[in-house]
Amino acid sequence: MGEKRSSFSGNIGFVLAAAGSAVGLGNLWRFPYLAAQYGGGIFLLVYLILVLTFGFSLLILEIAMGRKTKLSSISAYGKLNPKFGWLGMLSLAIPVLILPYYSVIGGWVIKYMTVFLSGQGKVAADSAFFGGFIGQTASPLTMFFIFITLTIIVVAFGVEKGIERVSKFMMPVLILLTIGIAIFVATIPGAMEGLKYYLLPDFSKFSFKTLCAAMGQLFYSLSIAMGILVAYGSYVKDDIDLNKSAGHIEIFDTMVAVLSGLMIVPAVYIFSGEEGLKTGGAGLMFKTLPMVFDQMPFGNVIGGAFFVLVFLAALTSSISLTEAIVSMFMDKFKLTRIKAVLLVYVSTLLLGVPSALGYGLWSHITVLGMDFLTFFDYISNSVMMPILAIATCLLAGWFMNLKDIEDEITKNGEDFKRRGIFRVMIKYIAPVFLVIILVFYTLAQFGFISY
Repeated sequence: MGEKRSSFSGNIGFVLAAAGSAVGLGNLWRFPYLAAQYGGGIFLLVYLILVLTFGFSLLILEIAMGRKTKLSSISAYGKLNPKFGWLGMLSLAIPVLILPYYSVIGGWVIKYMTVFLSGQGKVAADSAFFGGFIGQTASPLTMFFIFITLTIIVVAFGVEKGIERVSKFMMPVLILLTIGIAIFVATIPGAMEGLKYYLLPDFSKFSFKTLCAAMGQLFYSLSIAMGILVAYGSYVKDDIDLNKSAGHIEIFDTMVAVLSGLMIVPAVYIFSGEEGLKTGGAGLMFKTLPMVFDQMPFGNVIGGAFFVLVFLAALTSSISLTEAIVSMFMDKFKLTRIKAVLLVYVSTLLLGVPSALGYGLWSHITVLGMDFLTFFDYISNSVMMPILAIATCLLAGWFMNLKDIEDEITKNGEDFKRRGIFRVMIKYIAPVFLVIILVFYTLAQFGFISY
């Protein structure tokens, strides 16, 4: 028999849990890297405009769909329109693919956190350290195991006792740590040039790539099209103001992304120049930043605080991914929470091994020319998520009455000030943009265009 559906205790618990889902590795290393590569201030401006329009519309749409159906995404789409029931399985496959490799990266974060907290930051600053670590067998597997086990323990306690309680503690701590490090970085001589590059828009640097990169980051950052927001929406009580809650999540997520840029871009700019900012992705966090911390006064302390922050962000996001899968298993197969959690635990351990070993023992094995982690990231983030988001917009905007969703958002008489933007985004603009991104990323991945 299935269990009675859990719920968040109130608005604050829901907002902090959903913000915890949105705030993750994407905010802390992906956002600063993309901002650096695609023009700094102009990327930031484009991103903020997209957050207020595209991001908000898809965010509140998924939450409203969850609350309206009181179901996770595996069943919610089919209830809204039986022709779209297949989206349920797609929404299950996405977090199932993401969680294992995300937990592998979470394990890397634990490794760096322990290195810095034990006073060994100088070791991590060696350019060969990162490659040497991920090329091992036992160490990446052990760190991956620790990270996913911590995630599973929180989710096993449920929505209010587990996810909400942890998020209420973690999210404020994360914000305070980010602000603290950003202020410290701003006091380092030479930081002003990095701040100018990051904050002042240079319109000559705007391009189609800037728009696509900002859109892709927004998509990644807000946890859109992963089944997470539909699942969390299904736990939201009917008396909570969805419009206000979505706005708070939007602000929280954007604040962490912008603060992360303030923390990372000037620091790397000081020590590595503009070229250092373009190292990209994992390299920026795991190679360049330890070198930055090594040159700072109290570098071990600052580095330790930074990787604690990254660990908290990674953990809150992995908790959300896990909860999305658990809620779907509970809805679909009528499992108890503990049985669903154990099933996710075992499947994630099995699927995560290839990503953990993909740079060492199994580095000779590739899929479409990509190592396992890169392949899982590409297929989930750049193919499956845009397809799910496009189909969600088509379902809400064209195959059901969009007013039903708007009525769910305003069911307690709330004022929906962005109703016009929401309607235009969901029916017209978002589907077109998402198709462009899907085509663009696919062509770029296989070398037909440069990115």
